[in-house]
Amino acid sequence: MELPTYFKDFLQEIRPTKNQNSDAKTGHETLRKRLLADKDLSPIIISTFLQGSYRRATAVRPKGEHRSDVDVIVVTTISEEQYTPQQAMNLFVPFLNEHYKDKYEFRGRSIRITLSYVELDMVITSAPSEAEVRMLKSASVTTTETPEDVDDWRLVSSWVPLSERSMPGAAARLENAKKEAEWKLSPLRIPDRDAKEWDDTHPLEQIKWTWAKNRETNRHYINVVKALKWWRRVNYTTPKYPKGYPLEHIIGDNCEDGIASVAAGVTGALENIVANYRDYAEREQTPFLSDRGVPTHNVLHRITGEEFAEFHSQAEEGAKIARRALDATTVRESALEWRKLFGDKFPAPPDDDDEGDGGDNTASKSSGYTIRERSSTIGGGRYA
Repeated sequence: MELPTYFKDFLQEIRPTKNQNSDAKTGHETLRKRLLADKDLSPIIISTFLQGSYRRATAVRPKGEHRSDVDVIVVTTISEEQYTPQQAMNLFVPFLNEHYKDKYEFRGRSIRITLSYVELDMVITSAPSEAEVRMLKSASVTTTETPEDVDDWRLVSSWVPLSERSMPGAAARLENAKKEAEWKLSPLRIPDRDAKEWDDTHPLEQIKWTWAKNRETNRHYINVVKALKWWRRVNYTTPKYPKGYPLEHIIGDNCEDGIASVAAGVTGALENIVANYRDYAEREQTPFLSDRGVPTHNVLHRITGEEFAEFHSQAEEGAKIARRALDATTVRESALEWRKLFGDKFPAPPDDDDEGDGGDNTASKSSGYTIRERSSTIGGGRYA
């Protein structure tokens, strides 16, 4: 059974909390304002924008003492010919020592800032082409809104953020935004300290893809991703990979369009993963999954064939549980199976099975979840 209200409660339990999102917002807004106000850095900064699971609304609640994390792209005028990756990062050291002394570290492709309430990964880029500077400064790039906030975001000049939609002319601009062809931006170039070279990345293409996929799945896709990230977290400690974006990418490639519920999306994605990668798993070989916007990059490059085979086995086990849950004929039977998949964050079913027509209309009074009197749609809302 699809149990939409059970899934609504489950998703509320695994999303970052209102306070966690508020901390993330404070952290990235403060960083971005400080960068643009810095007398030495501001002349070389073209734009800043968010990427990662926070921006795509696919993040789940941090585990234990872990903090929310936000990825901030800093588009600069830095020349690759004049600066090595380490030299480019070193330009930010005076700024970091002033505002985040003893709270930052250089990583392979970013600078990690660890605060008591949030972790920020700052990723700097080299200079983009002059033709793309205006686009990278546009509201459609610099906005912080996610697929849970708005459904109509597009990478076009006419798009209007929520905070400006009451202004004169906003409605007409939004109508134009629906008709405009989306920009086809080139990948950005970021420093790779380990490889000692500049490399391609295309976070805006990942964001575009996610928004489009969410629309094609009746706004269920980002919730399918959150649910399956949680499934792997609560059930398996090994292998370490895939996790984060690589896991999200696998889910995206295997989540069917037109799904009517998160339950159907989860089941279909797991079954497709099993079917589509069976040969790879049997050979203990890692598939090549092209990154959105950078087709030469394999998003699974960190995963060994042995690790992928183990993950495939986990997906096979999960697919069987999900199918039993989806095909169950009573709420109790279905909810118990979903709890096997997702753990105790998924609501417990009633103690008895007196459910009339088997609809999703009851809940355990002892579970702490609200009694279900009618079906509801799992919607967005970052603070839902």
